[in-house]
Amino acid sequence: MGNRVVGIVDCGLGNLGALMNMLRRIGADPARLSQPEQIVGFPRLILPGVGAFDTGMKSLAEKGFLPFLHQAVRVDRKPILGVCLGMQLLGRKSEEGTMEGLGWIDAETIRFRFPPGTREWKVPHMGWSTLTWKRVDSLANGLEEESRFYFVHSYHLRVANPEVVVASGTYGIDFPAVIREGNILGVQFHPEKSHRFGFRLLANFLEIPGP
Repeated sequence: MGNRVVGIVDCGLGNLGALMNMLRRIGADPARLSQPEQIVGFPRLILPGVGAFDTGMKSLAEKGFLPFLHQAVRVDRKPILGVCLGMQLLGRKSEEGTMEGLGWIDAETIRFRFPPGTREWKVPHMGWSTLTWKRVDSLANGLEEESRFYFVHSYHLRVANPEVVVASGTYGIDFPAVIREGNILGVQFHPEKSHRFGFRLLANFLEIPGP
């Protein structure tokens, strides 16, 4: 398979049409993976998602994706990009539910909390925000400092190791917006709604070599 081939895990966690359309516009060959066995044939994966943490993990488990995902990511070392809820599922757990996450990143998902006495920030965080890049990473190639991305979320990651944070966002507090640990990557925003900035980031992900 060519370098532009990517499998999108479809376990019922949102409409994948916009993401697939954007990938096609940047010359990628995306495939919707509705059966877990399909994961075996793809060199890189995207795990999108919207909704609640437990709903996401329950869907992955009930549809049989978990053993195939663990094999692909932890053993075969295929690059995977978690998007929005998909990024949160990469961690160990969430305040939003009781189920265990994938556990690939030492992190937990927590609800937005703001320091006492500050302005009243509405939750969810919804709209365009710029990022603060924390370290050099190929995922940021060609993205200028003022790149803007579209967010919709009430929860965010809290990571044990700050070195995994590639970029942070700010909404009353700083929070991880882009993370990477080896072949495991995540973005809290929606690249498919982020116009040319999302195009560039997804194109960069496709350039990450597979196993």
